Amino acid sequence: MHDPTYTLIRPIVTEKATWAAAHGNRIAFEVSKIASKSDIRLAVETLFKVRVLGVATQTRRLRTRAYAYGKIEGKTWKRALVKIHPEDKLELF
Repeated sequence: MHDPTYTLIRPIVTEKATWAAAHGNRIAFEVSKIASKSDIRLAVETLFKVRVLGVATQTRRLRTRAYAYGKIEGKTWKRALVKIHPEDKLELF
């Protein structure tokens, strides 16, 4: 993954992610499934002009759902928590 715009898909805006951004200076992103931690670090530093201290990733899968016509597998996606330097500010909204 060389293009930063393909690495980051969207920011995650939930209560937990908003609290982490306000108190821990951590921003949550949905990222490409094949992106590595170094790719994510480079993308955030390039696109937002901030210093990244660390990246934690999780591969998540939604639960399987049963419908009248059968079972549907949940979508697999990757989440990254990016820790930003305390002096830097990242305004997404």
